[in-house]
Amino acid sequence: MPHDTLTAPDREETAYVVPPVQRAFRLLRYIADGNRCQNISVAAKETGLNRTTLIRLLNTLVLERMIEKRIDGSGYFLSFGLMGLAAEAMFSRDVVQNARPVLERLATELELSAHLAVLDGREIVYLGRATPNAHLVSNVRVGTRLPSHATSIGRIILAHLPTEDVRAIFGQEPLAAYSEQTATSVDALLVQIGQDRVRGLAWSRSNYEAGLGSGAAAVFDHSGAPVAGINVTGHETHFAVDTARRQQIASALLAAADDISRSLGHSGPRQRPTAEE
Repeated sequence: MPHDTLTAPDREETAYVVPPVQRAFRLLRYIADGNRCQNISVAAKETGLNRTTLIRLLNTLVLERMIEKRIDGSGYFLSFGLMGLAAEAMFSRDVVQNARPVLERLATELELSAHLAVLDGREIVYLGRATPNAHLVSNVRVGTRLPSHATSIGRIILAHLPTEDVRAIFGQEPLAAYSEQTATSVDALLVQIGQDRVRGLAWSRSNYEAGLGSGAAAVFDHSGAPVAGINVTGHETHFAVDTARRQQIASALLAAADDISRSLGHSGPRQRPTAEE
């Protein structure tokens, strides 16, 4: 966005931006994507950083234990110092601490993988997971980011946001398709999440990954805002419409989401599923 079109709040926020810090985070994300910065010239071109600036940033980040040099001299990787900061941020959230035992109970009860995620822009970020002692479990790791419009957790969080907020998040651009069930426009997404909101649950059967199914429920804070979502995932046969298994999943999932919500101070009515798909 050109500077002269910024709104007053945007100008104020931009005025307090520190470019060197932005460059450092750009470099950290570049390394996190698997780029080792072994070839400084290539890394400088791909990150848009001046070669000298890049070298100084690398040395500084090593000194601050945010990255480490590879023993074989083939570049850099993220350090436990950075991972420690991420862990502190994650576990300082009440929702993560309160959700952990609930997710473990849910995974054991249903013998399905259970997850907690929050909305971050157009994506969801997984902050917690619990897996059963079963052959087929989810390989989604804490920290994984997925598109909110194409995932059950993302949809159920979006379902409880005001329409104008959803439109502001996605704008007018087409949405990426991951299956035939994916909403590829904001208008189509609003219809889809409207149905999710009425049901109280967002269901998925091969919506994002072929053969996998999931069901998701929203988690609310003391003000009634949707601060997170939980889901359970497994083979799509577990989620077939109008089956006792799916009803079992729905009841357990909503009870778990209510437990977490109430631990955050939510005092609204307990969630109940309504119509099936």
